[in-house]
Amino acid sequence: QVQLVESGGGLVQTGGSLKLSCAKSGGIFNFYTMGWYRQAPGKQRELVATITGGGSTNYADSVKGRFTISRDNAENTVYLQMNSLKPEDTAVYYCNARHIISQQAYWGQGTQVTVSS
Repeated sequence: QVQLVESGGGLVQTGGSLKLSCAKSGGIFNFYTMGWYRQAPGKQRELVATITGGGSTNYADSVKGRFTISRDNAENTVYLQMNSLKPEDTAVYYCNARHIISQQAYWGQGTQVTVSS
């Protein structure tokens, strides 16, 4: 049973930084592409960043140069370092794990990030 537990959200001022963590249990971590998605009120959930087991990354244009996704395969954890935060980054951030062969996807419970202007 795959479980994802996020932490690190909170309230920060414009220009500030936060680091999100997502600990995964169940399954072989390297067999999963890990990702962060976010959903703002009244909007659809959108991709923020993904990282493969080999470390290849992909970012939404809106966060390139400000956010960095990374993973610690020994600790079964993925991180999202968020710098230069803007009010439009305010959303619930969700961790996602997708198996590279079956494409089965799993979601965390979400963590709130609020950026005040």
